[in-house]
Amino acid sequence: MTRVRKKDDSAEVRKVTWVGLGWNAALSVAKFVVGVFGNSQALVADAIHSASDFVTDVAVIVGSHFWNSPPDAEHPYGHRRFETLVTIGIGLAVAAVGVGIGYNAILALLAGETSHPERSVAVMAFASILVKELLFRYTRKAGKVIRSQALEANAWHHRSDAFSSIPVLVAVIFAILLPELWFADSVGALIVAFFIMHSAIEIAWPGLRQLVDYGANSEALEKLKKIALSHPKVISLHGLRSRYVGSDLHVDVHIVVDEEMTLKDAHDVAEEVEMLLINSDENVVDALVHIDPYNAKRANQDDIKTIEK
Repeated sequence: MTRVRKKDDSAEVRKVTWVGLGWNAALSVAKFVVGVFGNSQALVADAIHSASDFVTDVAVIVGSHFWNSPPDAEHPYGHRRFETLVTIGIGLAVAAVGVGIGYNAILALLAGETSHPERSVAVMAFASILVKELLFRYTRKAGKVIRSQALEANAWHHRSDAFSSIPVLVAVIFAILLPELWFADSVGALIVAFFIMHSAIEIAWPGLRQLVDYGANSEALEKLKKIALSHPKVISLHGLRSRYVGSDLHVDVHIVVDEEMTLKDAHDVAEEVEMLLINSDENVVDALVHIDPYNAKRANQDDIKTIEK
């Protein structure tokens, strides 16, 4: 039986993302202006990072219109892979920004470029850290509540921006207090690049794993096993498999029932087990339950129920 997603979370995703988009736009403009007039390459680099947040916010907003679409003839399992693609896209966009910032910082160091940032740059960097950390907490909380992989990825993008502003702040303070450290600002920009690349890997990795159909961890599978076995007419089970599609979990399982059970009763048990799995808190949206008749002579030791009725 095909199940659809329990709740369309696209409206909530867009609401949270619009908040981040507005702050990212304001921060990127403010940091760029202050960085240019305050003579800070590191803050300009950080402004570009905030601008990349703006781009990924747009990607999440646009993508959310697609991944909650109901199944159709061309996508019988739904459209949640769009969420996976958006997540990977965010990671690649962040990586591109990190490479660009690092390249420019290295060129500046090799050229011996000097800069003497103004105090306004330090104030802007501190404000950015505060705002982006608040955005991270707000977005991640919403992502966990509605179990949105793309929203959680975007939250970590906010956190990476907050982290990247820390070396900017430190480098600017050193450059202001110790003018002889002509390279401090460029080094700060280079450190920002490393933070961004690390963030890119963390963002893209879950999506890349989904492209090879990775499933739930052993703890979640054990929980689903106990849920299925909790049905009074299920004797045992085997062949429990799962795979993620976006942030949704699809499950297949073979349950063993009394071989004397009528076809209708066995069908009803399968339906009830499906609903038990779908109503769990593991975000199962599709459960395919296969019925096997129990025969004491053919019973496998692995099929023996491991929990008390």
